[in-house]
Amino acid sequence: MTGPDNAPDLGPMMGQAALAAEGPSFNLARDSLQAHEPVAGLTRVRRRGYLRYRKFANAIDIALIWKRRWFIVTMILGFALMSAPTPSGLTHDGQIVLVMSLMATLLFITEPVPLPSVALLIVVGQVVLLGLDSTKVAKSLMTDSVLFIMGSLMLAVAVVKQKLDKRIALAIVRMTGTSVFWISFGIVAVCGFLASFIGEHTVAAMMLPVGVTLISLTSNEPKKVHNLAAVILFSISFGCSIAGVTTPSGGARNAIIISYWKDFFYDPTKPETWRYLMDYITWIIYAFPMFLLRLPLVSLLLILTFQPETRDLSRAVTRLRTQVKLEGPMKMSGWLTILVFAAVIVGWTIYSSTLGLGIVAIAGALAYLVLGLVRWEDINSGVNWGIVLLYAAAISLGVEMKETGAAEWLANGALHVVQEIAGNSTVAFEAAISLITVLVSNTMTAGAAVAVLSPVVLKMSVAAHHDPLIAGFLTAISSASGYLTPAAQPAFTIIYASGYLKSADFFKIGSRMMLLSFIILMAVSTFYWPMLGG
Repeated sequence: MTGPDNAPDLGPMMGQAALAAEGPSFNLARDSLQAHEPVAGLTRVRRRGYLRYRKFANAIDIALIWKRRWFIVTMILGFALMSAPTPSGLTHDGQIVLVMSLMATLLFITEPVPLPSVALLIVVGQVVLLGLDSTKVAKSLMTDSVLFIMGSLMLAVAVVKQKLDKRIALAIVRMTGTSVFWISFGIVAVCGFLASFIGEHTVAAMMLPVGVTLISLTSNEPKKVHNLAAVILFSISFGCSIAGVTTPSGGARNAIIISYWKDFFYDPTKPETWRYLMDYITWIIYAFPMFLLRLPLVSLLLILTFQPETRDLSRAVTRLRTQVKLEGPMKMSGWLTILVFAAVIVGWTIYSSTLGLGIVAIAGALAYLVLGLVRWEDINSGVNWGIVLLYAAAISLGVEMKETGAAEWLANGALHVVQEIAGNSTVAFEAAISLITVLVSNTMTAGAAVAVLSPVVLKMSVAAHHDPLIAGFLTAISSASGYLTPAAQPAFTIIYASGYLKSADFFKIGSRMMLLSFIILMAVSTFYWPMLGG
């Protein structure tokens, strides 16, 4: 018999059964060694994937990608335009060249990569995209203009080596005073007067060391005087560019348009055509007011645009005066340097048509080396070779624009639209000629722009019953307004080699200067030139 009193104690057994039913109890010693998760394999995969992601993310420089954003955008836009249907009347090669020019301009302005990299892209693009022979591209890179830029920078190094830049700077400051505005005005005036007769390339190369001297004596840290540097260096380049159109000897573009006038319109048997046989004095009468009107405005525009860190260079001028006094009288090496440079200027004036500007410049640099006035180590470290390459690539691309017919297609199309819009309006027609020339001159050298545009402009001016003489002056003078990039003009390329300026600086002041020049040119063509019988 069993009863309540005799019943076995089942509590512990039932408790163990309940625990067994619920699952094994936690045991630290056992479970710390044998514990595992049901999805441990998946977790390991996720963990390894996350680690790989973190490693990949750490390897990507987000800041670099953001810095190169305009490069990426330019590449995407460029290849999209190259893949688009070719416009009527334009070859596919011409389309590629125009797109390459647009891409180069965007990269010049935004500067997401070093500018010499853009030059290398142009070289590679001509071979890969246009299928040109690499030897032909290499030949197009080394022109007389490129030799001139190279030689000019070498000559500037020699001038600095002999410390002549300080003496020239002190002479200018003695005339202008220590105000930044008046120093800028003095530089523009001196550069303009010289560039009217011996060529803007020459003057820019000669005056660059002078500008750098004034900047470096103000501060040894370029970032602290960036705006001041922009004012002084752009005073050099704009002084050269606005005066390069004042005389026939101021630039190749002037000689080109003079030859076109003679070839197209001059007839010795017809006295009414004798006005197209342009002489030196008549050109000055037409073009020199453009320089005089812009002369005071250039410095004012530079001061308002860049707001220099200091408005007075008294300290820098004091240091300059002290350094010149400590150096004592001019040494024989200094006089010899001046003599060689004077010989180079004479060579540019007399022998440029036979030897070329570049060969004369290189010969001058060679003379400095032979006479021991400068060492090759000084030239190698003082010349910005990347800027030489940049200018060479820009010229090469301009040659392809002409050979593929892209430049002529662009000019014909734009002028056709102009003729339809302007109608019989003389002002509208002249404004359109100026704007188109400015546009084209920002993609190739001024001489090439005039060579391509002038035949089209002159023929259209006759068809539209406008004066070809005025149309020619508009084309020549407007071609000097390519201010947007460092490669637009040799004078701009030379001052960019100093290292003080950015590409954005050229667009910032260049757009304003283009507008100012356009307004003054329209005023001169509307009110002044008609008084001369044009």
